[in-house]
Amino acid sequence: MAIIITLTPEEEAKLHRKAARQGKDVAIVAAELLASALEWEAHN
Repeated sequence: MAIIITLTPEEEAKLHRKAARQGKDVAIVAAELLASALEWEAHN
């Protein structure tokens, strides 16, 4: 599924830095972060 989200420049920069540190594509890191947030929410 493809979605479009709007990030602030600061959020975008953080996402790019995280992806670079992990050596992953930004889209993969964003998907992993979303999945983690949804999992966390399901347990709280």
